[in-house]
Amino acid sequence: MAETEGRVTLWGIEVFVAAAEEGSLSAAARRLGVSPSAVSQQLSGLEAALGAVLLDRSGRPMPVTPAGAMFRRHAQTILNAASEARAELAMADLSGMTTLRIGVIEDFDSDVTPRLLSLLSRDLKGCRFLLETGASHRLMDQLEARALDIVVAADSASEPGPEDWREVHPLMSEPFVAVAPPGAVIEDLPLIQYTARHLMGRQIATHLARHGLRPAHRFELDSYAAILAMVAGGEGWTILTPLALHQARAFRPQVEVRPLPFPALERTLSLSARAGILHGIPGQITQRLKPLIAEVVIAPALAATPWLAPALRVL
Repeated sequence: MAETEGRVTLWGIEVFVAAAEEGSLSAAARRLGVSPSAVSQQLSGLEAALGAVLLDRSGRPMPVTPAGAMFRRHAQTILNAASEARAELAMADLSGMTTLRIGVIEDFDSDVTPRLLSLLSRDLKGCRFLLETGASHRLMDQLEARALDIVVAADSASEPGPEDWREVHPLMSEPFVAVAPPGAVIEDLPLIQYTARHLMGRQIATHLARHGLRPAHRFELDSYAAILAMVAGGEGWTILTPLALHQARAFRPQVEVRPLPFPALERTLSLSARAGILHGIPGQITQRLKPLIAEVVIAPALAATPWLAPALRVL
């Protein structure tokens, strides 16, 4: 249902900013999780309230009009101020938060994430939690698009450092490892690759290419369990991380974990939030996460494979 004509709303402003950044109504709708018609209605209502055309809908991509460019500067300020106001109302102990949108990498899905939410639910008794799990690059896109408040994901090795728009709280570092059938000679087996459609797969592929390595491979999969099941069945060897092994730990007794047979590769995972919006909340959640990661992931991995230290550690 369209907003009452003549009223400027935060939702209308957020829709306008999304449409201006995406360049099309359909892309803005996908980003916001609504229908294109809802986006169109909100834009029409906002333009009617302001008495100005903000976007040229005939263009492909859809350009911002001069009036739209002027309003866009104010719109971003308004949205940032609204986010800051919500955060300030949360108070130092987080007890005033009403909604927290969290994105968490799938690697933490089975045990770390539920325990984190249980802890936060006791701190934020009146808060509603919206959880999104998925691949790191997709979660970061949603954080940048303001569809999520906080994201726990792997860091991209291609980025020289944190961007100005976000604050980053390091959580853990882990080495990549070789996983093979027990007693197998890796050189005699094909590589079962983790998909290059995800950040981790691209990091592995880039590392292999950097060192001129081109192992024979026939399979590229996006499931840790499926990859380890094939390794356990003798179909090949793979490159994963201790966190991936923890996630698919049912197969751990059936495979052998070894150091990489070439130069080492590591990755880091961090908690990210839009800079300056949630004040101390990201740091407080980071401090809740680190002991969970140490207990649930790192301690069992080091007990089973002590040589993973010191590369596998909380940061």
